[in-house]
Amino acid sequence: MLLHDKLKEFRVILASASPRRRELLKATGIEYQMAQKFECEESFPKSIAAEEVAPYLSALKSHAYPNTLEYNDILITADTVVVLNGKVLGKPTNEAEAYAMLSELSGSEHTVITGVTLRSADREHTFASSSTVRFAELSEEQIAYYIEQYRPMDKAGAYGIQEWIGYVGIEGIEGSFYNVMGLPIQRLCRELECFIEALPSCYL
Repeated sequence: MLLHDKLKEFRVILASASPRRRELLKATGIEYQMAQKFECEESFPKSIAAEEVAPYLSALKSHAYPNTLEYNDILITADTVVVLNGKVLGKPTNEAEAYAMLSELSGSEHTVITGVTLRSADREHTFASSSTVRFAELSEEQIAYYIEQYRPMDKAGAYGIQEWIGYVGIEGIEGSFYNVMGLPIQRLCRELECFIEALPSCYL
């Protein structure tokens, strides 16, 4: 039985404001509901390693979800960060910060990490997926044009791989392309399969 058929017995809830995550999950054929917007302060302890930030934040978002999960609910939360030389680049707060981030990424290699948390009424599982991205040298004109035209303030590292900057600036990628978009969709499907198989028989 295909995964989207197995999940018909469940209410899958996606708690994410990202249109890219919505698009990717929809493309799998999985039926899901969007969670209503809720507040979550996306901060993390400075003591944790850069590689642990995305899964930490995805779990933080999951526990900030304000509604009680029913027995057949599966809540999905996610967070994506860019890591460059051990430094975490989140979402820029303004154009100047976006320009600074893209200038740092220009001509270098960085890691994109997406953490995903699956949670039901009595079970929780968090995993992370990493991809390595190589940027060509970007000119000041290219960076300014991209920021002005695409307004990437809602994207980790101030860029979307599926946008203009990805076409003209990215030399190569190792790992999941969709992970860089914000959701490692193949890994998510595999983890969802394992998640529902591990639930008590009364759920099925």
